[in-house]
Amino acid sequence: MDVDYRDTDGKPKEACGVFGMYSRELAGELAQRTYFGLYALQHRGQESAGIAISDGERTTAFRDMGLVSQVFDGPRLAALESGHLALGHVRYSTTGSASWENAQPEFGGRGEVNVAVAHNGNLVNAKSLREELAEEGFKFNSTSDTTYIAAAAVRELERGRSVGEAVREAMHRLNGAYSVAMIFRDKLVAFRDPHGFRPLAIGRIEGGYVVSSETCGLDIIGAEYLRDVEPGEVVVIDDDGLTSYRSESPRRALCVFEYVYFARPDSRFDGREVAGSRHRMGERLAEEAPVEADVVIPVPDSGMMAAVGYSQASGIPYAEGLIKNRYVGRTFIQPSDGMRQLGIRLKLNPLPSVIEGKRVVVVDDSIVRGNTSRKLVELLFEAGAAEVHFRVSSPPITGPCYYGIDMDSPDQLVGANFTVEEIREQIGATTLAYLSTDAMVAATEQPKDRLCRACFDGEYPTRGTSEKFALENRTHHAPLNSR
Repeated sequence: MDVDYRDTDGKPKEACGVFGMYSRELAGELAQRTYFGLYALQHRGQESAGIAISDGERTTAFRDMGLVSQVFDGPRLAALESGHLALGHVRYSTTGSASWENAQPEFGGRGEVNVAVAHNGNLVNAKSLREELAEEGFKFNSTSDTTYIAAAAVRELERGRSVGEAVREAMHRLNGAYSVAMIFRDKLVAFRDPHGFRPLAIGRIEGGYVVSSETCGLDIIGAEYLRDVEPGEVVVIDDDGLTSYRSESPRRALCVFEYVYFARPDSRFDGREVAGSRHRMGERLAEEAPVEADVVIPVPDSGMMAAVGYSQASGIPYAEGLIKNRYVGRTFIQPSDGMRQLGIRLKLNPLPSVIEGKRVVVVDDSIVRGNTSRKLVELLFEAGAAEVHFRVSSPPITGPCYYGIDMDSPDQLVGANFTVEEIREQIGATTLAYLSTDAMVAATEQPKDRLCRACFDGEYPTRGTSEKFALENRTHHAPLNSR
């Protein structure tokens, strides 16, 4: 029997969540606290999870496929030995397959130089870097680009550099997106690519520090948020405290999709709460795309904040008209339209009492391939909606992402292949409107030139990527609705 491994929500997938701790005072609790930190970051990756604990000399680790709660139970956490260094990771694959070998933390090294690494992002030059390192005798146990980051750091450590200088030197060979936590001997190291594509926050905990992809990971263990790791910065944490090694950032480029969809609403970037940005996106969407309607409903959960903003700005009442089954994750389903329709129904079910006879505004954060949006519109009409006005709190996605989001081919993107009116016809909505790029950026309260918007406007911040995008645009022509 042919089966197709798919996500039923049709959303782009983030690569990973990273978590690290350093505290001698909490040495006996680090495994449990790291578990909680990963639990808070679960939305960033659902394929695999792993934790490594070290006392600076000996490291114990466990990693496996599945959610954090599936991988770690009481006995498995207890089996991780006490130590003052911890590293945790949740993964969704972008480079490298979804397999146990590519689960993280990853371990790399030669001889006396060994590191444990957890990484969020994607290297644009992974292939050439692998070839370069292989020529120097490095062996790789996985196909994930994280193993190349580990090897690049080990190469510089072998040359006698301090860990901060070694990582900073290794970063010159890394092209792409990476927010990394690393254990080397008795030090916890955190570093971020010069553009800062992926977030990484620093917090203070009893007797030490915590690093986390999002501040929600700090909140859950009671850590005090200090600041974000700066783009191009290397932070070394040990018994002497926190030491920073900074490099010049050519251009900050935090992924704007963190604000639109990926991050938890209660997380903060540069002190700004994500929930507020999404609410403002909804407000601006109501201003740019007004419509006469009876009710505003969100696509849960990612469309909720924007739907509230749309409702408040438009004066149209807000209601929850789609009920989400929160116990349905990734599902094996047959590749037929009927079974995919069932996949949507497993996750979302409409409330006829809210929808029947109403002119409905349904707010979602994005449309990637369009299949899920079409199914949602069908469900709403089946539930008795008189009209369905689809509103999207981001612009059309017209370009692939090479920086750690699972949308790497233009022919998979409905926004790259069809006009807004053609998309409206395909999904069957009464009307369809997207938020403009300028309004989306304004809602983040970040300067436009400090955000990566490449999937919306094709402006890739790293060297060589725009050329790669242009080449793929010339070579990918399969229409989306033929898939």
